Amino acid sequence: MSTAMNFSSKSFKPRAPDKGSFPLDHFGECKAFKEKFMQCLRGNSFDNSKCRLQSKDYLECRMDHQLMAREPLQKLGFKDLIDPPPSQEESKP
Repeated sequence: MSTAMNFSSKSFKPRAPDKGSFPLDHFGECKAFKEKFMQCLRGNSFDNSKCRLQSKDYLECRMDHQLMAREPLQKLGFKDLIDPPPSQEESKP
């Protein structure tokens, strides 16, 4: 039976995913932000587009406490929720 399953020819090399894997909040550092976000979702029939501000706050908390990699908010889809730089505010009529 030399044709038995032989997996030694290919070795599996696990690697961490690029996105989507991050530490759990074991100490509840962002629990209040998560609860506000979940409350917003429940109150809006789980329409996450109505809870973007709470989502942004929750993700910022996670980044501040090293529970996820720091990413620019623009890259996370919150460009429209970011305050414009002061130089742009002054130029508005």
